[in-house]
Amino acid sequence: MRSYLLFALLLSATAVQAEDCVIDLKADDAMKFDKTEVTVAASCKSIAIKLTHTGKLPVTAMGHNVVIAATPDLQPIATDGQKAGAAANYVAADDKRVIAHTPLVGGGASTTASFAGSALKAGGDYSFFCSFPGHWAVMKGKLVVK
Repeated sequence: MRSYLLFALLLSATAVQAEDCVIDLKADDAMKFDKTEVTVAASCKSIAIKLTHTGKLPVTAMGHNVVIAATPDLQPIATDGQKAGAAANYVAADDKRVIAHTPLVGGGASTTASFAGSALKAGGDYSFFCSFPGHWAVMKGKLVVK
């Protein structure tokens, strides 16, 4: 019985660790993410971003992405991204302030991206947001690294 209990405990610890390395967000046609805060572990070697657009509107009208950046860089990244245009997913090419981002998706679609966990430091001030024009002001949240 003890070995079963220990095995179950190890499995649950592994499952929790795996979940701490995934940013799983849903976005809708009302310009909202389903979460305003997500947490990842500082020990993650790789962090995955999963975005599901639960709405119905096309990418040209209500496209969403997820951009990860230091919080003070959010607005300047969004402004520069708007100039970069839809073909660039509203993220300026080679913008060193962008830690990671997903492509834009429209209603009913999903996308993923991943980045090195070493790009984030525990206790840092990070945000996630959608860089589609006008969305970043309301479609944003806090990324906590523990």
